[in-house]
Amino acid sequence: MAEPFSIPGTTAVVTGAAGGIGLALARRLLREGAARVVITDLDPDRVTAAAEELGERAHGMAFDVADEAAVADTVARIEQDLGPVDLWCSNAGIATGDGLGDDASWEVSWRVHVMAHVYAARALFPRMAERGGGHLVVTASAAGLLTQLDSAPYSATKHGAVALAEWLAIRHADEGISVSCLCPQGVNTDMTAGDGGASATRLGGEYIDPEDVAESVVAALHAGRFLVLPHPEAADFEQRRAKDRDRWIEGMRRAWAKIRPGAAAGN
Repeated sequence: MAEPFSIPGTTAVVTGAAGGIGLALARRLLREGAARVVITDLDPDRVTAAAEELGERAHGMAFDVADEAAVADTVARIEQDLGPVDLWCSNAGIATGDGLGDDASWEVSWRVHVMAHVYAARALFPRMAERGGGHLVVTASAAGLLTQLDSAPYSATKHGAVALAEWLAIRHADEGISVSCLCPQGVNTDMTAGDGGASATRLGGEYIDPEDVAESVVAALHAGRFLVLPHPEAADFEQRRAKDRDRWIEGMRRAWAKIRPGAAAGN
């Protein structure tokens, strides 16, 4: 376990924070005592609205996390105008590409779910290392530990996010930089609105609210834990998968047969 990360007085940045998990996390960090939280997302209007909602310690900046130059420029602007970044929550995500998906779905999923974290680390880690510390939260998914049955691009790139977060945690610990990897199952956000809402269960168990996820992140930061599991049962699922991969795959085949489109009609 890494050293606990202390939130009060810090400068934190949350990407994908105009709504959902990102907005809940920004709100929770402010309540925990962060000196300032930078709200970032693609849509400038939504960024402005979110920052205004959260109050004077919130600052809005719109940029594309999949654009390395934009990430580097944003980090430089924040550190010049607001001070050193202590905590970067690399949270932006996208749901696209049913089934195997097309090339465009794979490209955007790769850039948002993997390269955005790479770009953040490239821009931040040299600065953090020079200062002797900092923390990166990578938002992956339980799909990155297990499997998301609807979308191959989503599932594969979330596995990539988990692998990258582990690599970063190993390679940069000696520089005082710590990393957490957030892996929720079902969460009630705009991205999952088509899954069935608050009562949805499917394979992800009970869907929880973004505020519950934010609480889990703060608890993990306090404890110095790498893996953040808002659904604790995901750890048991991962252990079962590792213990007997063939059995796991067979079970997932049966599960897909029950939930696939048309299954209820007997097709």
